[in-house]
Amino acid sequence: MQLRNRNRHRSPQLMQVLRTGWIPLLLLIFITGCHRDMYDQPKYEPLEASTFFEDGRSARKPVDNTVAVDEVLYDEYFMTGMRDGAVGTEIPIPVTEETLARGQEVYNINCVPCHGLAGYGNGMVWRRGGVPPANFHSDRLRTTPVGHFYDVITNGYRYMYPYAHKIAPEDRWAIIAYIRALQLSQHATLDAVPADMQQELQSQPSEATPMPEGQDMSGATPMPEGQDTPEATPENQQGAEQ
Repeated sequence: MQLRNRNRHRSPQLMQVLRTGWIPLLLLIFITGCHRDMYDQPKYEPLEASTFFEDGRSARKPVDNTVAVDEVLYDEYFMTGMRDGAVGTEIPIPVTEETLARGQEVYNINCVPCHGLAGYGNGMVWRRGGVPPANFHSDRLRTTPVGHFYDVITNGYRYMYPYAHKIAPEDRWAIIAYIRALQLSQHATLDAVPADMQQELQSQPSEATPMPEGQDMSGATPMPEGQDTPEATPENQQGAEQ
């Protein structure tokens, strides 16, 4: 009862101060916790002078070959195989022994299941009843520009899905270089060998075991001359050629 009477005798002004007095105190605590260092940090502003470097500039010249975050280095032919709307005819990377080895490696991983080891289109997918893939040794594909192969690898063709998400651009060109090597290997003549090596090749006995007649290096029967894809059957007559 005495406590109630005591509160009853307090002035309204005092009660208001007691109710809101903690607010200024809290603001004072926050203000004292802030420093100018958070706003005025020890850093250089753009184009600000510096006494540390001899030229007096805080901004330094970028190192050679620096690429800006928003700068895109884009070679249209390298990335598309097209030039001025037409398929290109040259491989834009050096075709070295290392390039061919890399092309063979990536080809064996991604292309052999359909196109076969030698590129006759007789891979395991076709042998198990899949859609006939392209035969790289057909007259048409032997003379097709390399840009066509790059476009097909990148964007797909009929039943072949795109490989852009799996194969890097340089590896696509390496595959194409290897396909050209495969084509040459299956149609090369002695006249194509340098003259100083022809006699050496003729004098050396072949150490390789000859393949059975009518088979390629994969052990599967290659396509007849002039045929792009395996012979169509009722199940695969809608075959896709590259």
